[in-house]
Amino acid sequence: MSTLRVDNIKSRTGSVVTIPETNTLAVTGIVSVTSTGSITNAGNLTNSGTFTNTGALNVTGGGTFNTTGVGTFGSLNVTNQTTFSQGVQVGGALTVTGNFTVNGTTTTIDTVNLVVEDKNIGIGTTTSASNSTADGAGLTIFGGSDGDKTFVWNNNSDAFTFSNGVDIKGAVETVSTASTYAISGSTNVILECDAHNGTVFTHSLANGQVGIVSLRDFPATKNSLTTYTIIFTQQSTTPAGTGNTTAATGIGTNIFLKPYNIAGFSTSARVATASTVTLSSTANDIDIVSFAVHYNGGATGTVGNYNVLATNNGNFRYGGIRP
Repeated sequence: MSTLRVDNIKSRTGSVVTIPETNTLAVTGIVSVTSTGSITNAGNLTNSGTFTNTGALNVTGGGTFNTTGVGTFGSLNVTNQTTFSQGVQVGGALTVTGNFTVNGTTTTIDTVNLVVEDKNIGIGTTTSASNSTADGAGLTIFGGSDGDKTFVWNNNSDAFTFSNGVDIKGAVETVSTASTYAISGSTNVILECDAHNGTVFTHSLANGQVGIVSLRDFPATKNSLTTYTIIFTQQSTTPAGTGNTTAATGIGTNIFLKPYNIAGFSTSARVATASTVTLSSTANDIDIVSFAVHYNGGATGTVGNYNVLATNNGNFRYGGIRP
């Protein structure tokens, strides 16, 4: 390998120093290019001092630029690997045509506009991601003395938490189908509504009776109110699925609550001045029954800290005159 040693180069117009591609130019002092020209490097360019260029530095091919000092460029164009051991200041544009990896503690972007082509941005990455590692992940909008605004994942409630109210225009609720489970030794069934599937459910009373209404997986957030709405449709009058209209077994009398990630417990609902919710026994009639679960913020496993309200919004059927 050839070695070029330069002890002194006097200013000379038109002077050009060419290093063959297979050789290396090593500078242990200060390199300063004060012209507006550019430097293109396809080999290895190593600098242990301060590297200053008012033009562009182009790192192409399989070349690398290694500096333990400070590099200052008019613009920096990187098409391959570039290594900086110290700080880099780019007065113009910085273009990276390959992958860009930042390994540090804090990344600050001080810019007016941030444009990202990726349609899905991932945060909270880790080698073993889980609900626990995602807890608290989200976005923070700095509000100064007025307080920050946050949108974060809360693992305890299995839900996203907003620090402020949410205004969703034209929101449409997805309607799910309530699940039913037979009660051993009884003709009654358990009607289960899971908040993970939504808060509005349908149930067709083809036969049998609803003995227990199970409301599950709602977030145990302090002083919260979770609503469940069930659209009951009567299918037959012989026999009609009554939804249990007696006080001992009626809807609202037997409620099973299971907050998310908490063992469930049985309770009853407050049903106006009545003791149960009564459904229509006429075929094709629709009853819309609403349940509301209020959690006061006390011990999450104590049934007395939950208050359940139930109401029937009416028996609906077609009128005598219709198209």
